[in-house]
Order: sequence, then structure tokens, then C-alpha cells
Amino acid sequence: SKMTVKAVKMPCTSANVYTKVPDGGWGWTVAFAFFVVEALTYGIIKSFGVFFNDLMESFDETNSRISWIISICVFVQTFTAPLSTVLSNRFGHRLVVMAGGLLVSAGMVIASFARSVGDMYVTIGVVSGLGYCLSFLPTVTILSQYFDKRRSLVTAVASTGECFAVFSFAPAITALKEQIGWRYSMLSVGVLQLGISACGSLLRPIVIREQQEAKAQPPEETTETKYMLENEQTCTSIESIDSGVDITTSPSNVPGKTKAEPKSEEPKQHGQNPVENNSTPPEPKTKLLDFSVMRDYSFICYAFFGLFATLGFFAPSLYIIPLSRSLGISKDHSAYILSAMAIAEVFGRIFAGWLLNKKPIRKIYIELICVVLLALALVAFPFASGFWGLMICSVYFGFMLGTVAGTHIPLLAEDDVVGIERMSSAAGVYVFIQSLAGLAGPPLAGVLVDTTKNYSSAFYSCAAGMVLGAVFLALVRPCKTGLCHQQQQQQQQVEESTAGPPPELPEDFIDMDIGKAENSGKGSDSV
Repeated sequence: SKMTVKAVKMPCTSANVYTKVPDGGWGWTVAFAFFVVEALTYGIIKSFGVFFNDLMESFDETNSRISWIISICVFVQTFTAPLSTVLSNRFGHRLVVMAGGLLVSAGMVIASFARSVGDMYVTIGVVSGLGYCLSFLPTVTILSQYFDKRRSLVTAVASTGECFAVFSFAPAITALKEQIGWRYSMLSVGVLQLGISACGSLLRPIVIREQQEAKAQPPEETTETKYMLENEQTCTSIESIDSGVDITTSPSNVPGKTKAEPKSEEPKQHGQNPVENNSTPPEPKTKLLDFSVMRDYSFICYAFFGLFATLGFFAPSLYIIPLSRSLGISKDHSAYILSAMAIAEVFGRIFAGWLLNKKPIRKIYIELICVVLLALALVAFPFASGFWGLMICSVYFGFMLGTVAGTHIPLLAEDDVVGIERMSSAAGVYVFIQSLAGLAGPPLAGVLVDTTKNYSSAFYSCAAGMVLGAVFLALVRPCKTGLCHQQQQQQQQVEESTAGPPPELPEDFIDMDIGKAENSGKGSDSV
């Protein structure tokens, strides 16, 4: 069947209606928008480390207090994820992302005029953090709806936007600071982030509506009507007349039947034109937020994986430059290390998308292997010495980070977790659970650094969280196939035991009607 596309009007926006998942079409435009949104959200967050030393000197603060800026930002971004889901389902992805872009830009611009670290807690932490949530999550959700077979590869490639941003923004902001200072550099970044709103205008909603075919089967008939038709056909074949219709198709002759049934012409009309007589059923109302995913054991394990793995996502990007400076590496070379990490992350994301698309084994197992290797990368940082040692560790970490960071949210759409139907609500709840780690991770690492006077402790804490995440990720598949399956079987058994047996019709139901027809025929002959 040929795929058809048409636009229909929806509240505040227009939607693309497809008969099946397009795996392309306007989805490529959405993928480009997601690329830019990634660059201007997570790319800026990961590049914020270039402001670290400047903020410590300007505000005379410690590592841990400066780390709270990004911690609050990440916490607000993830904690308000359910709000993003509700607003997207209510007003559409387009308006939500455009509003988020305005908040992100406003928070960063106002932060450039901050006079204390407390001001940045509010501007970048709260205002921009809320904007990041409203910008990122709806974009990745709608992108997953435009693709099916290519979902893993397209999402992974589009998510490389943050890697290109870190690669280009880190040295660019460093050079810009030398010319105009860190305040005007931050102001320029805020103005640039207005591009998020422009990308939001490209996010057209998608509606998958199965094409109605003329060969659609008629609606199911009740058991009584089915038996009436059988009796009617039986009597007609014996007598070649409708003498049995008035007797056998009467509703009063059906055991337990009290309602009147339609005449015999109606089934014929159903058979002639089933599409016209069947009115389109009303579409079910979309839940603004479906918390039923919290009863799915596999999703709970996957959420705990995200909770602990988040500890290893942001801290290395924040502390890689201070670590390199502590090893005697210059500012310019430190920025190159961060850029090399970003380049390696690009290849990691593309490789993960290609590998998940090939599916040599289950996608959840591929993710588990990548998480274990990422934990090893975090452990390797404390053993690095000199520029090239740190460069090798950064490249290895960036590659493995790309394999995990670009795929852990899209994997929610897989049947091993929750599936594409519940991905929107699952993504909101999943990111919400991540908020605790986003709030506690960087400050915890900062406290360890201030206490031990050694940046290695920050990487050890990240590695410990990643190992715990791998343990919970390993339990996702067993919960889906074992515990949950057993629970569903028990629930079905309970339902079957509580429900009464179906009403049984007498075995001689048809025989009685045939006998009546024969007696009727004999009576007419005798007359």
C-alpha cells in the first residue's frame, strides 16, 4: 500500500498524518532541529567548564560552590521533566520548545550580569535549567516518533550536536574570553541560544493513522446472532424457503436472550460495505502523564540505571580542565583535551547508533557492555600523567560516553523497557528520577576534591556510580521476561477465576430448529 501524507489542523499547530511510521520525510528536518538543540543545550552545559576558574576567581568561591551552578541546572532540568511531558501533550512540542529556548537564553544573558554565585544559582540553575528541560525532552520524543527502523542510528547521529558544540565552543569561548572577558562571552552564548526557539518552530506533530481498507472485516457479531444465522441457513438449505426464519431467528428462542436483534438483511449490508456502516470510533483521550510505567519492574530497574549512571555524565566534563591544570598543562592545551573528548564522543554516538541498528544482540545488552567500558574509562583518569596520557584517557572516555549518552533515552522506546506507545510518559518519569543524581553528583565530586585536594577522587565517585548503574541495567531484561511475565500470568489466572463461565447454548440447538422445520414441512404436505 502506498504511504499517503496530509496535513490536518490541530490546536495551535499542524500535524503530519501518516499511514505508517515514515522513517524519513519531515523527520529529517526534525533530526536537524534536534542536532541544533543538542548543541545549544547539553553542548553549552558540557562547555561550562571553561568558565570554572574565572568564576572561582571573580567570586572567590570553592570548587564545590561553583559546581552547584551546573548541579542546580541539571537538577531543575531533570526534576521538571514530567512538567515538560504534560505541557507537550497539552500544547504540543512546538510551543513548549520555543518557550524553553526563550528561558534558556534569558537565564544565560542575565547570568552575565551576576554579582555573586547565588545570582547564578537562580539564573543559570533555575531559569536556564527549566528552559533546558522544555527544549530537550520534547525534541527527542518527537524525533523517536518519526522513525522506526532507523530510530537508533538517526537519534545517535543527531545527538552528536552536543559533541560538535563542545569541540567548537570550548576553544572559541576560551579565545573570546581573552578578548572581551568572561561576562561578555557568557552574554554572547545566551544570545546564540535563541536558536533553540527557531528549531522549535520546525517540530511538526506526527499522527499515525492506519489506512482503512475495503477488505476490513465486519464488526464481531454477538453469539446469539451467529447462531441465528446458522439456523437460518440450515432451514433454507432444507426447505429452500424462509419458513424457519420466523421460528428460529426470534430472539425469544435464544436461551438467555431478552433484547431484540436486527433482521436478516442487516448482516448482508455489513458484508457489502463494512467501512461505510461502521462509524469511526472516537479516539481515546491522551493521558497528560501516564504513571503506570512505575508498575513495570523493567522500567524501574532502567530508571535506577539512569539515576546512578548520571553521576558519570557531567563531572568529568567539568573537572577535566582543572585536572589538566593541576598536572601543569596550559590553558590552551587543556581546551584541546576537552575538544578531543568531544570529537571522540561523536564517533562513539555514530558507532552506537550503527551497532544498535544492526542488532547483533539485544540492544539492552549492547548498552550494558558500553556502560561497563565507560566505568573502566573513568577509573583510568587518575592514572594519567602528562598531556598525552590525559589525552588518551579523554578520547577513550569520550568515545564510550557517546555510546551511552546518545542511546539511553531512545532505548525507552524498545519493548525490553516500555515501548514506543508509553515513551513520552516514561521519558518524563525517567529523567525526573535522574534529577537526584544530577543535583548530588557534581557537588559530591567537588566536596571530595576539596577534602582530598586531589581531582582523582571526583573520577572515582563517578566510576562507582556507573558500576551501580550497570548492575541495575543488567536486571532490566530478566525483569521483563521473568518477574513481569509471571505477574501477568498470575493476574490472568485471577481474572479467569473471578469471571464466570461463558453462557453455554444447548448442544441440540440447531437440531431442534431442523426438527421444527421438518415438522412444519410435513404439516404442509398433509394439508
